Formats: sequence, structure tokens, C-alpha cells
Amino acid sequence: MNSVVTVTGSVMEKTFRQWKKQSLNKLDHSKKGTVDEDIQHVVSLLNSREEYFTTSSCSGRIVLIDGAADRSDVQKQDCVWLFVSHHKCQPEDVISGVSRSGGDAMLKFEPFVLHVQCRRLEDAQLMHSVAINSGFRNSGLTVGKTGKIITAVRSTHGLEVPLSHEGKLLVEHEYIHFLTQIANQKMEENLRRIDRFYQNLQSALSAEKLQKLQIPDPPASQELQDSPHSLETEKGESEEKEKKKKTSVYKRRRKREQHRQTDCCHGDGSSSVSEPDHSLDLFT
Repeated sequence: MNSVVTVTGSVMEKTFRQWKKQSLNKLDHSKKGTVDEDIQHVVSLLNSREEYFTTSSCSGRIVLIDGAADRSDVQKQDCVWLFVSHHKCQPEDVISGVSRSGGDAMLKFEPFVLHVQCRRLEDAQLMHSVAINSGFRNSGLTVGKTGKIITAVRSTHGLEVPLSHEGKLLVEHEYIHFLTQIANQKMEENLRRIDRFYQNLQSALSAEKLQKLQIPDPPASQELQDSPHSLETEKGESEEKEKKKKTSVYKRRRKREQHRQTDCCHGDGSSSVSEPDHSLDLFT
């Protein structure tokens, strides 16, 4: 049974390494084409570890998209990107973008998201724990049919507000200024959570590595003590000591009895006990 588990584990290890190599060598198909600047250190840390590699990521963004006026569900592939920024923005940027709207313009803030493929379930659980403790409480795990284990790092502090309908602005510019301020505040909080996630991830990975290095092999003396043979030997020695102790007590007891008999006996060797001392006064 153990050999089967070992072989299966080795196959999965090899498969995981192949998946990682393929993922890191393929082109970035995002609109930007590169990893966002604010999370490059996070992605580099994970990809440098043998237990993980990233499959997709976004540091967070403020985006204004223009959807078709006759669609109730806004899908990115059917939308025109009027404005996008991975940093804080100005109200004028949003106003300029919405002025070009011909459909239903939507202002959105999308927080940091990261998908990480993990070698083992234990590795995914560690990643999930770090994400939750760092404020990304919408994080979760998925296990695919092929054995792929993915941890998604996500949060819920997003923003989504319609600004126009069929190209007509629905709100005042003052309200757009207010929304921009809210979006920028969420971006600041988003960056703080990313930094917290990175710090917690470093600590967790270092602690795990240190724990692996500090697990010692059981000493030979301990192994002997724990072996069935050593237990039997220890039991025999204990019984032998107890037997010697009883024999010694018995011998001392016999010696005291003999000594008492010698002191109390008459010259004929009888074992009668002498009378009390005051009875001797009758012969004086």
C-alpha cells in the first residue's frame, strides 16, 4: 500500500513540475501583457518556490467600461474600455471617459486577485490561511479532475456603479468626483492588503521551511528504548532487581531472628525465651 502511495506521489510531483514549466514559459495573454508592478514581488516569490506557481493575477484596478445598451448583463468581451488604471485616478479621467459612452457606462473598482496552482493540498491550505488572515476573505480552493489544486486569493471590497444609459449621463459631475474619491480609497486599502499578504506569506513560508529543517531523526538510544526487545529487556531487569531486593530482605530478617535466638537461649541450646529481668531478683 505504501509503495503505491509513493509511486502516485512521484507521478504527481513530476506532473506538477511539467505544469509549472509550461505555465511560466507561455505568453501573457492579458491586455497589459505583463505582471502588474504592485504585485511583481508577490508573483516572483511564489514562482521561486517549488510548491507554487501563479496562473493569473491583477493588482487591482479602476475601470470604466461601456456596455451595449440593449444588454442587461455586462460582459467584458462585449464591452468597450473607456478608461482603466491600476493606480488612483482623477475625476477628470472618469468624466472624459464617460463622455465617449454610446451605451451603458459602468464605473468599477476591482480589487487584487491572484490564482495560484499548488503542489499539494497542504500547500494550498497554507496559502488559503495566509490569504484569509491578510483580509482576502473571499478566497477559496478548487481541485480539478486532473488533480490541479488552485488557490484563488480574492476580496469583496469592490465597487460597481452605472453612470450612463444609452450614452446619456445619469449623474452630476459632483457625484463622479465623490465616486472617484471612494474608488481611490478602496485602491489604497487594496495596496495595504497586498503588502500584508506579502509579509504574511514570507513569514509562513519561512516558518514552514524552518520546521522541516528542525525535525530530527529519532536517536538510536530512543529507538532501542522504544523497540519491543528493549521493553522486554527492561522488564526482565526490573523483575531481577525486585527479586534480589526480596532475597536481601529475607536474608536480613533471618539473620536478625538467629541473632535474637542466640542472645535469648540457655546453654543447653533450647530456644525457650528468658523470663523478664525482674524474675532474676529471686536468686540473689
